[in-house]
Amino acid sequence: MGGGFVQIGGAVGVYVAGRITHHPQTALLEADLIRGQAINALLTHGIKLSVRRTRPDGSSFSFPSGHTSSTFATAAVLRAWMVKRAACVTSAMGGSRVQENRHYVSDVLFGAAIGIVSGRTATIGHGRATFAVAPLAAPDRVGVLLTRVNRP
Repeated sequence: MGGGFVQIGGAVGVYVAGRITHHPQTALLEADLIRGQAINALLTHGIKLSVRRTRPDGSSFSFPSGHTSSTFATAAVLRAWMVKRAACVTSAMGGSRVQENRHYVSDVLFGAAIGIVSGRTATIGHGRATFAVAPLAAPDRVGVLLTRVNRP
């Protein structure tokens, strides 16, 4: 359920349905979901390829958890559009990745952070979002940028 193909495929499917049925708000929500998943995939896989941490079961590319980051990205977008129950599914996904011996707790926590940043970034100016959150990097430090978005 937390795989990127499932998350992106679901977002594209509902986007197409929103366009076909002429529901522009649905299409806009799903466009945000697609953007959130694209941002998430770039960040998550870029870090996985850079860090190359071994999983608890001995396989590769543990850090960060992609399943967790993709579900948190979806939840962050849905939350910005006032869908409140998404957090239950995301927490369960992260816990299951640790329980299945596929990730360390730090992989899941960092994956959740990436997902939240990705989803919030994708919804700048849409839904209820009044703040934009983005990663910030400099040669000797990293951080998180928080910016207030002016609403019309």
